[in-house]
Formats: sequence, structure tokens, C-alpha cells
Amino acid sequence: MKHIIITGHYGSGKSNIAINLALEYAKKYKKVFLIDCDIVNPYFRSADSKELLEANGVGLIAPLYANTNLDIPALPPDIQKVFAMDCVAIWDIGGDDAGAIVLGRYADSIKKDGYEMYYVLNFYRPLTETAEEMTDLMFEIESSSKLKCTAIINNSNLGVDTDSKTVSDTFDEADIVSEKTGLPIKFTSVLTSLCSEFSDSRTDIFPINIDTRKYF
Repeated sequence: MKHIIITGHYGSGKSNIAINLALEYAKKYKKVFLIDCDIVNPYFRSADSKELLEANGVGLIAPLYANTNLDIPALPPDIQKVFAMDCVAIWDIGGDDAGAIVLGRYADSIKKDGYEMYYVLNFYRPLTETAEEMTDLMFEIESSSKLKCTAIINNSNLGVDTDSKTVSDTFDEADIVSEKTGLPIKFTSVLTSLCSEFSDSRTDIFPINIDTRKYF
């Protein structure tokens, strides 16, 4: 596995997941890159955390004009280098099927290298509040990206108002998405401060140490 792709609905928390995964992988691998492909006028860009990532050994490949007052969809030319290097590339993809289109041009190369594509769930976002809505959107993303999702991440949250019940209330719906798609739940993301509340009941908890969420 060389490529790890993070996709899902607008505002599901893809960028926050991508950043935390990149920081975690940087502890194990010499070369880790986070590729910010969120060029569909996103709410939050991984590029906003450039200093944090680079300080922890993660190279950031961001869209041209990221962190400026221009919003011009332009993919970073440096993407090509990850296909020639021995590295782990974590892709932060724009929301829904529109954002996933950018993956299509790299699909063949990604398949050749090997990949995992994680579909991020947040049942507290409009238009993805049920398992059926989540499943339909996932199939649209797969069609646009020319790649298949391999696992699910339950990242359901209410931003700063998230507590353990906020998360646990979505376990059943996440299980339904897993059953409908035939995909395993890779993990359920939980703020580090809440992890102890799940220690006796869940084995799939992924601690979120860096919380960059601005929207829920």
C-alpha cells in the first residue's frame, strides 16, 4: 500500500482525518506526503496546517494558490513525484463525486502502486444523515474517481460540541453502511480526551490528537 485516499461528503472531516493519519504514518515511515486535492472551494484545506505537518516530517503537496485570496482549481504539479518515490502518499480529496473527479487522471498509476481508499462518514452533516444517503454517495464517488473504496471511517461529530454520546449514537448507522457496502469499518475517530470512555466497549477507536475541525 503506497496511496491512502481520504474521501467523503463535504464537511465530513476528511482533512482532519488526513492530517492525523499523515502525522501517525510519519512516525513509522521516512517519506510521507499529504496531497491536498481539495480544489472544489473547500471549507478547510490541509494546506492550512503546513507548518504543523512539515515540523513533523510530512511533506505537503498543495493546490496552486492555496492560502491566498484566489480560488483557482489548479492541481499541484508535484503530485507526479510521489509515483517515482518510495513513500506513503495520503490524498485529501474534495467533497462528493465532484471532488473525486481529480483522482480519475491518476487512477491507473494509483492502482499500479497499490492503494486504500477510505470513505469518511459524518452522520451529522446535511444530505448524509442516513445509511442510505451515505451509501448512494459512496457509489457516486467511486464512479467519478475510477477507484473503489476499501474501508469506512466513522468520523461523526458535532465539532466542539462532540461528546461520547455524539459518537456512540452513530455506531448502528455506521454498521448498516458497512453491511450495505460490504466494507469493513477501518476505525471510529474520537478526540483523545474522549478515548477512555470507549476503552471497554470498542477496539476500533483512532485517537484524534490534532483537532483542526472548524465546521461540523
